[in-house]
Amino acid sequence: MRIAVISDMHGNGLAFDTVLADLRRETVDQVVCLGDVVQGGPQPAEVVARLRELACPVVMGNTDDWILTGQDPTTQEEASERQRQVREWTLAQLTADDQRFIGGFQPTVEISLGPDADRTLICFHGSPHSYNDVILPDTPEAEFAQMLGPFQPAILTGGHTHMQQVRRLGDTFFFNPGSAGLAYNRHQPGEEFKADPWAEYAVLGVDGGRIRLEFRRVPFDPAEMVRIILASGVPYAQDLAARYQPRDPTGP
Repeated sequence: MRIAVISDMHGNGLAFDTVLADLRRETVDQVVCLGDVVQGGPQPAEVVARLRELACPVVMGNTDDWILTGQDPTTQEEASERQRQVREWTLAQLTADDQRFIGGFQPTVEISLGPDADRTLICFHGSPHSYNDVILPDTPEAEFAQMLGPFQPAILTGGHTHMQQVRRLGDTFFFNPGSAGLAYNRHQPGEEFKADPWAEYAVLGVDGGRIRLEFRRVPFDPAEMVRIILASGVPYAQDLAARYQPRDPTGP
């Protein structure tokens, strides 16, 4: 059994297409998406179209719910004017059928790992409890165990943090496939945010008692990404495009 796990495309169809092209070079039995598919990028309709073609299970992410409702019931944070403008533009790119498709995303998805496996794969966005939960490599062990411990012995996978990682949990483990649309270094200098020119995903292989996890990064052309952004009409396009342009060598 081989399962491709994708997450956090954030409206980046160019990056998502590089993942799909990479997957076409081999055989996987199942694809699953961990949410946050459209908000923030220049190609929301293209990403939804690809997902509908895949017909794979999709988990509801925090920004997916935000797109549909304009509200986040699990946080008290107010959306910025910029976020509201981008949301309105994104909704305008999506048909009513697209929005119904997003509304069908599930809080969690559980996938059988085959008749010879002694466990399942549980898929979510933040944690099985909330799409807003954050799991990082340095999340305290007690907090990590509280969020995921009750779901053992399943293998667990979540997105949300845009960070490829794997972390042991008793006799099983949790992994994050990274972001298939907005990969970035969480520890970069804060004065000028830059995105990485690659898309991330993971492939989980289970053959009886043998488990194999592959983290993948597939590059895309940042200049083409800039062209797509500037031609899209997305609000704040110049700021978005700057994420994929080289740092100013004369800057700080």
